[in-house]
Amino acid sequence: MTVRGLFAGRSAMAALSKPEIAIVGRGFSGIMMAIALMKSMRVSFHLTMYDPHPSISGGQVFSAAQRCEILNSRVRDLSVAAGQPDDFNDWLCANDEFRTAVPAAIPGFRQIFVPKGIFSDYVHQRFSEALARRSDITVRFSHEPVTGLRKLASGRFSLVRHGGNDESDIVIFATGFGMRPRDLEVSEEERPLVRTRRLVDPRHAVLLGSGIRVVDQLFQMRDNGYAGKVTLISRHGFLPQAHTQRAASPSFPIDPLPQGLGRIVRFVRQACAEAEANGQGWQSAMNGLRRRARSLWQSLSAQEKRQFNRHLRAIYDSHRNRLPAAVHARLQQELGEGRTVLRRGRAGRRLPEGILVRWAGQDTEELLRADQVIECRCSAPDLGTPLLRSLFAGGLAQPDELELGIAVAPTGEVLSSSGHTPNLFAIGPLGLGSLPDIDLVPEIVTQTYAASRLIATGKRMALKAG
Repeated sequence: MTVRGLFAGRSAMAALSKPEIAIVGRGFSGIMMAIALMKSMRVSFHLTMYDPHPSISGGQVFSAAQRCEILNSRVRDLSVAAGQPDDFNDWLCANDEFRTAVPAAIPGFRQIFVPKGIFSDYVHQRFSEALARRSDITVRFSHEPVTGLRKLASGRFSLVRHGGNDESDIVIFATGFGMRPRDLEVSEEERPLVRTRRLVDPRHAVLLGSGIRVVDQLFQMRDNGYAGKVTLISRHGFLPQAHTQRAASPSFPIDPLPQGLGRIVRFVRQACAEAEANGQGWQSAMNGLRRRARSLWQSLSAQEKRQFNRHLRAIYDSHRNRLPAAVHARLQQELGEGRTVLRRGRAGRRLPEGILVRWAGQDTEELLRADQVIECRCSAPDLGTPLLRSLFAGGLAQPDELELGIAVAPTGEVLSSSGHTPNLFAIGPLGLGSLPDIDLVPEIVTQTYAASRLIATGKRMALKAG
């Protein structure tokens, strides 16, 4: 499917002179990258967005505003407009239907939390508006997955897909983390038994994970009438902490940070304690820490980064990916009533009767009987996919030092053993091993505009040289 900006006209000569840009991925990172390009690029261009899923819009209506889909950032942090931090708030204020549904927040909504569907509608409306303003560009959507990438002698890229090859001047990967299947797989011969057990009496469900997704899944099940027992299995036993009811404006000491992981951890704990003593809450200190997280991460040795991932990542994630206070209170009530229990352990193979689990402190697995097992963990990028293997084999990219994803610069430029690869970018969670917190909305927005400005500058220089 091809969409042009309003009143777009293309002569044959103009079409030949326009750069071709490809975005692989059409989730938030991909749509945000397209918005940033349309706002930052002054020259005309052709854009192709690849994603195997046919939908290009969230499609949620405002009547779904009360459903339990947790968005764990305040409205103030979710603007997709560069230099306009109140853009999302203004969009909400301009919608009469939302103002009627949430009258208590009027005249503004900066401090509230909204469901994912509302944010999705906002993002896709801003995408449509940006496209409508660009009469000189063409956007094409391809549902064929990209399985490989090669650099051509001309300097352009060849994107390998099932239906053939496409060429592009600039390629941007925005594929996110990816998710494991919602239900763990069992063999074909075991499937009838699993279905029968669910139909007879689905009384015990197991949810795997410890982040926002597992809480989201739990409350969706409860809201849909599930009254059975739920067991949450987490490797480290942590669940998201709560946002404060206060604004929690970023606050962090301006003192030079110490060297070494242990000293940094003690420094951060002290900063949180001081914020609590000053009545700001540790959440303010954690919000301030995010502004220095990148320089902190880069100051650590590879060994210290591995230590952090093994021993501290789960604690850090539970404090940075927080729940709205009301949702956290509901979670505590759910756990307090005993209908849902949290247990530490490593999930193993799925069986018709349940799932094998090695509980914390045990050396052997045991069967946890369950009628349903749902995967809620976020999986890291699979570096063994054909697409990423083609990048590594062609010398276009390299894994980050912890092999969490692709090595990238802050602007999203993909790094190889010989430096950055011109005109190749990776946006969002693919770069988490290089840029901590790049999986969060504000950081992704900042990165997309930085990448777009870099691309725009390069194209202007190329036109002048030509």
